[in-house]
Amino acid sequence: MKLPVYQIDAFTDRLFAGNPACVVPLETWLPDALLLQLARENAVAETAFLVMERDGYRLRWFTPEIEMDLCGHATLAAAHALKTILHDPREVLTFYTASGELQVTTGPDGYTLDFPSRMPVPANLPQPIAAALSLPPLRTFKARDYVLVYPNEQHVRDLAVDRSILDRINLDPGGVAVTAPGDSCDFVSRFFTPQASILEDPVTGSAHCSLVPFWARELGKDFLLARQVSARGGTLHCQNLGKRVLLRGQARTYAVGHFWTD
Repeated sequence: MKLPVYQIDAFTDRLFAGNPACVVPLETWLPDALLLQLARENAVAETAFLVMERDGYRLRWFTPEIEMDLCGHATLAAAHALKTILHDPREVLTFYTASGELQVTTGPDGYTLDFPSRMPVPANLPQPIAAALSLPPLRTFKARDYVLVYPNEQHVRDLAVDRSILDRINLDPGGVAVTAPGDSCDFVSRFFTPQASILEDPVTGSAHCSLVPFWARELGKDFLLARQVSARGGTLHCQNLGKRVLLRGQARTYAVGHFWTD
């Protein structure tokens, strides 16, 4: 079986930055075990699979290890592929997912994702996470992901993680977001996923479901500029809507091709 595959750099306006995702449109669903094998073969943080359904698309996200409940950068990548490669004429794209109905609005400034809000609450820091960090956080919160707050951007940039210790904890499907006020933006972050083949995620849209409401409350503002300060880096224009968050970013197509399943 010959299938198309598109590799997209998401949350960036240039190639070789942001977070790479593969997008695979399907006519019908393949077995879950095969979808996972394809995601492993693609060897990026997430592969988005989509099938036309009703007035939109059923969308699923797979890492090389598991199926995820929500992924921001692969949703943005899917929207970019639909608009620029498959030429879907609609301004608003609807996706049916494990996290409910998600909409992506396309425009000249990029793609705006309408995602659920996940306000983190104060939590204790698990010992394996604390031991793995070169710098202790000021405060610890948790929603799906742990949110560790640091005093400034340089602390987040300088933070080192001992993977051999962090991998002792399993947070599937969550991870560890470290964050601080930004020097030239409202806040910065990095994101780590224990036991994943890719430890540090370059740009993590789903983590901003918690980071946006948290920093909106901390800073007293609902429009926020965020940067994920990984090695590749990425930029998100965010809006807090209470029960929802809006995340806007750009994308670039890196590769268009095909693969065979047998």
